[in-house]
Amino acid sequence: MKRILIIDDEAKLRAQTADLLRLEGYETVEAGNGREGVESARESVPDLIVCDITMPEMNGHRVLETLRSEPRTAHVPFIFMTGWGERDDVRAGMNLGADDYLVKPVVPSELLAAVGARLRRGEIAAAGARRRPVVEAEPAQLEPLGLTPREAEVLFWVARGKSNPEIATILGIGLTTVKKHLEATFAKLGVENRTSAAAMALERMGTG
Repeated sequence: MKRILIIDDEAKLRAQTADLLRLEGYETVEAGNGREGVESARESVPDLIVCDITMPEMNGHRVLETLRSEPRTAHVPFIFMTGWGERDDVRAGMNLGADDYLVKPVVPSELLAAVGARLRRGEIAAAGARRRPVVEAEPAQLEPLGLTPREAEVLFWVARGKSNPEIATILGIGLTTVKKHLEATFAKLGVENRTSAAAMALERMGTG
C-alpha cells in the first residue's frame, strides 16, 4: 500500500484530502504545518507528498527545498496544492523540484489523477536508478540540440509532461510565447508534435 504524506495547516481540507485518498486504497499520514511534515517524512519516508504552500512554521517551498537536499527524501514525488493567490509561487516551486501542482479547491478526480501519475512515474524512475547512476536532468542539457536557453526550458517541461498553460505559469511567460518557442523547437528538431520532441529530450537527458 502506497503511503502519502499530506501537509496542510487547514485541518478540514487536510482531512478531506486524506479521506479521499484512503477511499482509493492509499495509506495517509497528516501533518499540520511544514516543520511537522519534514519531521514525518524523515521518520518514515512516504511514497508521495501533497503539500500546501502558505503554512506556519515552515512554508511549502522550504519543505520541498529541505527534503530535496536530503538523500533519503530527495526523489519522493512532490505535489503542491496552491490557492489562486499563490500562482506566482508556482514557478519557484517547480524550479525547486516539485513534480506537479494543483489549485484549490482541488477537484477530486484531478487529485487522484495527479497522485496516480506521479506514483507511476516515481516507480519508473526508481527502476531506472537501479540500472544506472542518477543524473539530475536540467534544461541546459537540451541546448546542444540547437535550441536557445528559453527553448530548452520549454522543451524540458514538455518532457516532464506539462501542458502549455502550465509551462507558461512555471516560466512566467505568455501562452503565445510558449507556443512560438515550441514551433521553433519542432522545426529545429525536425519533428511534428510534442510527443516526438519530448522523446528526443528524454533521450538527450538520459531519462528515456
